Amino acid sequence: MRSFMLRVFVLPLALLAGACSSIYDTLPTTPDPVIVTETFTGSITINGAATHSFFTSATGSVTATLASLGETPPTNVGFSLGTFSGSTCSVNTGLFNDKAVVSTVIIGTVSTLGGSLCVRIHDVGTLTGPVAYEIKVEHP
Repeated sequence: MRSFMLRVFVLPLALLAGACSSIYDTLPTTPDPVIVTETFTGSITINGAATHSFFTSATGSVTATLASLGETPPTNVGFSLGTFSGSTCSVNTGLFNDKAVVSTVIIGTVSTLGGSLCVRIHDVGTLTGPVAYEIKVEHP
């Protein structure tokens, strides 16, 4: 009786399960998001700051790099990555560096589909005059 049940019930189920796996193998997969590089430039003055907003279209990693700080860079500046709401850049915990120099990198993660983010640079008391900057941001 056991052999009969094995052939009648279990064997057809095993064949059906094998057929289902090939269906899943042919389903389309979600493509990797396109990575966009944006460059922001400007200058900050003594006790000044600048904020640049950008929009992400997918989840993934966001990398902000302080690419340059003028011809005679200051010893350090503040550099951060956050979420943008209206006119406010809310810096996320761990995504700031108040001792940033040229080539400083901040990496964050976007966990929701699409969103307004921002990158911010500011004087931390080390500027003696205006300083030109360039920031590169890579994001989905």
